[in-house]
Amino acid sequence: MRTYYVYIMTNRTRRLYIGVTNDLTRRVYEHKHRLVPGFTSKYFLDRLVYFQDTDDVSAAIAREKELKGWRRAKKVALIEKVNPKWSDLSREAGRDEPGQIASRRSLTHTTQPQPRFPFGGPSAG
Repeated sequence: MRTYYVYIMTNRTRRLYIGVTNDLTRRVYEHKHRLVPGFTSKYFLDRLVYFQDTDDVSAAIAREKELKGWRRAKKVALIEKVNPKWSDLSREAGRDEPGQIASRRSLTHTTQPQPRFPFGGPSAG
């Protein structure tokens, strides 16, 4: 079974990017090293500040679209609820290279799951 992630990247000026991936470690690495041209490389979005996981790709895509439709203030409130210092969650875990972000159980940064969206809850560790 695959795991899918909805995530938010930012930069020092707190510009936001919301994405979805099936390999969070690889995708964060690509953002940090500007390997894919586009919005994140243009604005140097290199900090993972929020993510959620699910085993349902349709739910991940729906959640990404939902978050993208929110006003900025609501996105900021979501981030600050689970990551008030806007820490780089990939660095916080001491993992900067591909293949190094821990499993979802040890690095899930979400609040209570919502019934209509099957993403995981807070880590047990």
